[in-house]
Amino acid sequence: MAKKKKGVKIITLECTEARKAGKSPSRYTSTKNSQTHPERLKKKKYNPFLRRHTLHQEIK
Repeated sequence: MAKKKKGVKIITLECTEARKAGKSPSRYTSTKNSQTHPERLKKKKYNPFLRRHTLHQEIK
């Protein structure tokens, strides 16, 4: 059996710019090691509703 990774969590990334524009936000899932990176994760991902790359931030 595979060993379970400690501190690795599945997180959801949500578009920050779509809410301001009044469009539906795109969401992506990713993993992060919460022991080495306790702060919220930010990544640039593609938003198909806005048709461009935007900043996505981790939500709870």
